Parts: sequence; C-alpha cells; structure tokens
Amino acid sequence: MLNRQAAFELLRQYTKSESLIKHALAVEACMRAYAEKQGEDIEKWGIVGLLHDFDYEMYPNPPDHPEKGAAILKEAGYPDEILYAIKSHAEWTHCPRKSTLDKTLFACDELAGFITAVALVRPDKKILGLEARSVRKKLKDKAFARSVRREDIANGALELGIELDAHIAFCIRAMEGIADKLGL
Repeated sequence: MLNRQAAFELLRQYTKSESLIKHALAVEACMRAYAEKQGEDIEKWGIVGLLHDFDYEMYPNPPDHPEKGAAILKEAGYPDEILYAIKSHAEWTHCPRKSTLDKTLFACDELAGFITAVALVRPDKKILGLEARSVRKKLKDKAFARSVRREDIANGALELGIELDAHIAFCIRAMEGIADKLGL
C-alpha cells in the first residue's frame, strides 16, 4: 500500500536541502493535480512526484541518480510502475516514457523548478498571480535559471499533448495550492 506520510519520511531521510524538499513538494502538487484531472490514482502520482529526486543529494551524478534511488525504493517495496516512472524522468536511464504517469513526471519536473525560480524573482516572491506568459518570457532568457533544460520543458508538454502555455498555467495553479509550503 502506498502511504504519503511514509514517502515523505523517506524523502526527509535522504534529503536535507530545504530547496530540494520544496522542489519535491512542487512536483508532487503538479502530479496530484494532473492525476485528479485525468481520473488517475492521486496518491500514487503524488508519491512519484514526491520521491522522483529523493536520492539526488546522496547520488547527484548519472547514472547513480535515479538508479540508486530506484534500488532503495524497490527494497522498500514500492511497485515497479513507480520505479519505472522515476527512472524514466532521466534521459540517461534509457527508459522510454511509455505511460501517462511517466510522461507527466517528465513534463512537471523541470517546469516546477522553473516556475519556482520565476516566482522568486518577482518583487513579492509569490506565485499567486503569476501568469504563463511571464514564465514563457523568462524561458526565452537563456541566462535566467540557465541549468534548467528548456528543451525538457517544451518536450514534456509535447509528450503530454498539451499546449505549453496551458501546461505552464496548470502547474502554476497546482503549485499555488501549496504556496505556503513552497515559501511562495
């Protein structure tokens, strides 16, 4: 059985960085919102978002991340579907994204981080009122959040079959729901 509290405790066990915890929460919020919209298992999708980078602090380099994390999750009894989705969010694992779960995690990961970065440079440092067009404008600025792979953001929306602005707006709204937990 999947348990969000147990997943969060596992995240906390392996991740000490508050910014990485907040990233996990942001991706979780996006995943839960998409699961609800598509009639999928909200708990499962949320846990995938929550745990997708739980091993990153300990194993930041490919191929260790996310392979070592997947091994830890397997040992803890997480189902193969969750392990595969987490592995498929990293290009170097050569796990093609097959399911909607896999594609949604990939689509939300980089975008959630980028939305956070955009919110943090706003004068009020808030996500409330952030619009997709503001995020799109920052995407064009290659010097802004330069470590974010813009092609992953674009390809993520493409793989989901969603127009990029609609995907951005959807993720912003999902993250607004937990703005206090994100410090935004």
